[in-house]
Amino acid sequence: MSSAPGGAQRPTGPGGPPAAGTGPADLVERLHDDPTVADADDLAAELSAEERPEPAGPVANVVIALVVVCLGVATVVGSFGQNVGSASAPAGGTWPFLIGVVLTGLGLALLPLARRTADAEKFTRASLLVVAGVATMVGFVATIGVIGFEIPATALVFVWLRFLGRESWRLSIALSLAVVVAFYLIFVVALSVPIPHLF
Repeated sequence: MSSAPGGAQRPTGPGGPPAAGTGPADLVERLHDDPTVADADDLAAELSAEERPEPAGPVANVVIALVVVCLGVATVVGSFGQNVGSASAPAGGTWPFLIGVVLTGLGLALLPLARRTADAEKFTRASLLVVAGVATMVGFVATIGVIGFEIPATALVFVWLRFLGRESWRLSIALSLAVVVAFYLIFVVALSVPIPHLF
């Protein structure tokens, strides 16, 4: 029990306001156990103050936007090496071309918002996971035209699940194989899309 204004006593147990020193994790647990407790405002305030990462800032936002533009342009240029095709007769470079155009447009759209947005987080050691994800995508694009999509796609999905997503070895292996088999059956066997492949 603790004193409220006017000398009244208020509970500090389950269902009452949090006791002094109660952290966000405790508030989350209490809300999970009893969603009717009136701690939502306290929880939001403490989480925003203690758990929310610092914003990246305008300079980092501009850098991020330029990186997205560069990736988009590189994807567009690389797609021409795979034969872009046309709307009526898509080829191996059709989807990379479209994705590159979208990435370029999104990056250009981010540039004017660099000073106004606070959604991007400040770079930390955890940001290296994003760099690793991009690096694996670059490796996938670089090898798919040489050895087909099966091996690069399997390796890509496996790395993302096991090392970036921290999934189990068994689940990572099973899902990576299942995704590639499903992709092969849909796009190569059923739709006859001219994607570079081994089999």
